[in-house]
Amino acid sequence: MAVASLVIDPAFTVAPVRRRTFGSFVEHLGRCVYTGIHEPDHPTAVAGGWRGDVLDLVRELGVTLIRYPGGNFVSGYRWEDGVGPVDRRPSRLDLAWHSMEPNRVGVDEFMAWCELAHVEPQMAINLGTRGVQEALDLLEYTNVPAGSHFAEQRRANGVADPYRIKLWCLGNEMDGPWQIGHKTAEEYGRIAAEAGRAMRMIDPDLELVACGSSSRAMPTFGEWERVVLEECWEQVDMVSAHAYYYEDESGDLASFLASAVDMDRFIESVAATADAVAAARKSDKVVGISFDEWNVWYQQRAESRPPTGDEWPIAPVLLEDHYTVADAVVVGDLLISLLRHSDRVFSANLAQLVNVIAPIMTEPGGAAWRQTTFHPFALTARHAKGDVLRVALDSPRVKTAKFGEVDMVDAVATHDPDTGATVVFLVNRSVDQTVNLEAAVRSGAATLSEALTYTSDDPYWTARADDQSVLPSANDSAQWENGTLAIELPPVSWTMVRLAG
Repeated sequence: MAVASLVIDPAFTVAPVRRRTFGSFVEHLGRCVYTGIHEPDHPTAVAGGWRGDVLDLVRELGVTLIRYPGGNFVSGYRWEDGVGPVDRRPSRLDLAWHSMEPNRVGVDEFMAWCELAHVEPQMAINLGTRGVQEALDLLEYTNVPAGSHFAEQRRANGVADPYRIKLWCLGNEMDGPWQIGHKTAEEYGRIAAEAGRAMRMIDPDLELVACGSSSRAMPTFGEWERVVLEECWEQVDMVSAHAYYYEDESGDLASFLASAVDMDRFIESVAATADAVAAARKSDKVVGISFDEWNVWYQQRAESRPPTGDEWPIAPVLLEDHYTVADAVVVGDLLISLLRHSDRVFSANLAQLVNVIAPIMTEPGGAAWRQTTFHPFALTARHAKGDVLRVALDSPRVKTAKFGEVDMVDAVATHDPDTGATVVFLVNRSVDQTVNLEAAVRSGAATLSEALTYTSDDPYWTARADDQSVLPSANDSAQWENGTLAIELPPVSWTMVRLAG
């Protein structure tokens, strides 16, 4: 049995736990909206046509922030198509996903859903086929109380009070050749700066996110961030990061389980680039990271290929990955990475929420259920409170093809000074070794409240509507004595330990 040790001390804080770390993403893609969150004929539907069973699961998941309406979709979106009487709204071709968008759900419906789901909206604007004027029009519609053309249009559509949306994405993945309106860094940085400057003339307190590279693997990565931030430094608060991980066709599970190593490097590289721009400008401003797309996504699978030709279906089955226990362990580890970088990651969004590479799945007219990835996200969102702590970890190493030697164990802890509660989140990345971990906890914790582990003898087990048998379960190996926690971590596992003050 491998042995690892951990020291946890509340004197060594990273930053407060940011509630926006637990965001998610609703895009007009596949069945995320239609038969996902919205299905008026469903037996559980509530006023507005929202699936009540999905709303219950969204609240249980604990998401705090929802990015909308895209994603690639936003770069061809006309927001005006989605407001006003539903029977007068046009259907439009969605070029991003080769689908038909009926516009039955738009800005007002989404905002109503956010209120029901108890989440903050994060609105994205189209800087692909559109630009500054359309951004201003949408901001006027959502945030101006009354008197102007679009504010009065919102009021005529039945919404008297402004939404006061604070967080806005200035476009999406504009360095990607697949993006409608793809731009160079100079072109995008300029339009982002102009849009941000004009938007702040309406509401100076907005929080604005500039597009970073579409992934760390992009040829543009690094230089794109530098050029964009030099163009729009004064107008933005964050720069975006997007990352998706998967186990490749060779079956390299060891590398896949170490995916958070790549996320760590990604975050640190973007932060370093932003700091270099600050230094060159002699600026004390700290630009944060909005990690507004992250997840496990098997992009090469058939379900990720959009329709073609004359077929433009409404809400086709797209990107409906069915996740394994190993996928859930990776998701839990990616959350560990996001938490330990809370000093620079100001917000994050698991992409996406329902059906599309999602923790929640639905059957049209039928059941909604939790995927494996639901569990580490929900438990982390529920119990990570107070301050993120910088832990001292001594772990055995494991060899991977992609990342070389990496720590077998990954860990982060949070401490709530108000309650004295300390929570430790742990992942064993080993494919076949159990780890005996001992943690010295200097937070004054008095009792062991709970130790839960998510694992399976079959790391490729997947949840289905009729089979939710693999759940986080009590880890009976956990022992607590005189400030020391001892626990066994099975191979391919995610664990949460809660200690009470």
